[in-house]
Amino acid sequence: MTEPSARLTPQTLQWTQALGLGPLFVRREVLREQQAQTVPEAAPEVIATPAAAKPVAQPPKPNRPVPPPRPASPIPITDAARLEAIACMDWDELQAGAQACRACKLGSSRHQAVFGSGSTQARWMIIGEAPGAEEDRQGQPFVGAAGQLLDAMLQAIGLDRSADDSERAVYITNVLKCRPPGNRNPEPEEVGQCAPWLERQAALLQPQLILALGRFAAHSLLGSQAPISQLRGQVHEFAGIPVIVSYHPAYLLRNPGDKARVWRDLCFARDLADAAAAKAAATRPD
Repeated sequence: MTEPSARLTPQTLQWTQALGLGPLFVRREVLREQQAQTVPEAAPEVIATPAAAKPVAQPPKPNRPVPPPRPASPIPITDAARLEAIACMDWDELQAGAQACRACKLGSSRHQAVFGSGSTQARWMIIGEAPGAEEDRQGQPFVGAAGQLLDAMLQAIGLDRSADDSERAVYITNVLKCRPPGNRNPEPEEVGQCAPWLERQAALLQPQLILALGRFAAHSLLGSQAPISQLRGQVHEFAGIPVIVSYHPAYLLRNPGDKARVWRDLCFARDLADAAAAKAAATRPD
């Protein structure tokens, strides 16, 4: 009895190639029949090899040129030049640059940039999240009810935003210098564009301590997405400066029961700042 001939279908050919089997495993008459058929353009060309070697599939040539690889750095040259320029600014240049900044869409929707306030000789740097409506109108950070609560919090530990001496003075600013419309949450691009202004403020001030108030301030400074409840009670770091995290005064207006926790955070920060001051005084030459 004659054995029925097996047919090498395209699917069978695909399976044999996937298993590493060459066409020598197929009867010659079947191969001749298959080779006589028209091979679709999309199918790879199979090169017959000895039984010990695997077939080499040649991919089809692309119909259009392959685009060049993207640059390794995502920062365009103009942004790199902007970063370099900001890193060399003094206080006056920095404030003027922030007022003129249009690096993100907030520059066209604000009334004015809210750069910061307080003594540039302060040991404490207070960083909030973003200006609100009243801050946008007045050009000052932490005004209104939240600002009044912050003033009371600072005065409770012997600090005053209007003081001139470095022992009692504070410098107050926000992560964002412009108000997001409707007081919405800051967007990552906005935080990224504002980051050089904040970094230069910290570099010029060189405070002994940073008090980060609110979730966005903490996340922006620390690069963490942990909740404030997990970040409190620890000494973090931003640009080599110790950072203490606590709740934003606006949050306390809605949740007055957490004021006791903020008081503990302030005392913790006060002790840390005093220890740093004492260490600096001990190492200061007479």
